[in-house]
Amino acid sequence: MVSAILTAATVLAPAAGAQATPRAPEKQSCTSDRAVPPPPVDTSEVPKPGQKAPEPLPVPATPVGGDRMGECGLVLPRGAAEPPAVINSASWVIQDLDTGAILAAKDPHARQRPASLIKVLLALVAVNELDPQRVITASAEDAAQECTCVGLVAGGQYTVEQLLQGTLMHSGNDTAHALATTLGGVPATLEKMNSAAARIGAMDTRAATPSGLDGPGMSSSAYDLSLIFHYAMKQPIFAKAVGTRQMQFPGWGDKPSFPLYNDNKLLTIYEGFLGGKTGFTDDARHTYLGGAERKGKRLAVVTMRGEQKPMRVSDQAGKLLDYGFELAASKPEPVGQITYREGGLQPGGNPQAGPDLGEDPAKSAAAMAEEDPFGTTGWIITVVVALIIIAGFVIGHRRKRAALLAEQTDVLPRIR
Repeated sequence: MVSAILTAATVLAPAAGAQATPRAPEKQSCTSDRAVPPPPVDTSEVPKPGQKAPEPLPVPATPVGGDRMGECGLVLPRGAAEPPAVINSASWVIQDLDTGAILAAKDPHARQRPASLIKVLLALVAVNELDPQRVITASAEDAAQECTCVGLVAGGQYTVEQLLQGTLMHSGNDTAHALATTLGGVPATLEKMNSAAARIGAMDTRAATPSGLDGPGMSSSAYDLSLIFHYAMKQPIFAKAVGTRQMQFPGWGDKPSFPLYNDNKLLTIYEGFLGGKTGFTDDARHTYLGGAERKGKRLAVVTMRGEQKPMRVSDQAGKLLDYGFELAASKPEPVGQITYREGGLQPGGNPQAGPDLGEDPAKSAAAMAEEDPFGTTGWIITVVVALIIIAGFVIGHRRKRAALLAEQTDVLPRIR
């Protein structure tokens, strides 16, 4: 069982009641970046009475995604120009959304807090387990969440798809909590989220809240969120939600329905933008992910621990996408590769598929090959060959019988 509601870094947390002080991204040493996010600025990660702070997530001996993913600072192809100076995020990744090739990065495995980007992981679990048309009745607890909120009404009824749209388009903490309630409650949902992250290979990621509000043990990385987004964009219901600009969200009781707008600014101003997600907390600072298509090439970016200067983080992400498309045009050697855990779908596979979130990660490709040594294609060939053999046998048998009858016909007169 994953211990998902404890903290990884509390010794430097200020006393209760201390004022949260925003601060610019700070660069840690490469070694400490790999273990835990920067120290918190408020008390959100202090364990509850009687609970202990968890150990940091283990750091894999080999960097996930390739050797260069273990580098610090800028990770660029040989001879590549540096990215625009306006991009101030502490870590980021640019990936090819179709092949999973990583074109460039900065501190890709540095552990940061994801803020509301963790809602992408929640959405994946919900898409995997829940019927999109299932009707959910919102509880008073769902409706009373710390906002940002969509505006659920206690007792109101909403479909799972509507809750997903509210969670992804408007970053609703109330809709996220309603999904978590439906998935078995917050503790059970956190276990499912963390299990899903581990199953697909996001080894820097631990969810502490379903919504992304800072909490004990929250952790992810630009690489992990790139992997999670790569997976998520293969799910049609997810891709539809993040790419929707506006919808009419249902009201309930005395509250009429109302228009719900996507809070991702690039969706309306960046040509070819496919959709994405924004995030912010005092500890995480500004986080962002999004993808776009240009001339048949689909790229995605993830930025973590950024600030809204000298321009909005979404605009910085647009500059990073521009840089990525220019880089892709030169066909550089990738600096890394989105890599799912053994036994999961590898990049370049079925565009509507992904690793099975319910599948045991210990079940390797070799184990599956042992269960099905021929594979799907092999079984088809085997069946065809068997049918040919049977047909040959039947035809041969009929010819032999016809010859025998002819021979018998020839000798009958003599017997008589």
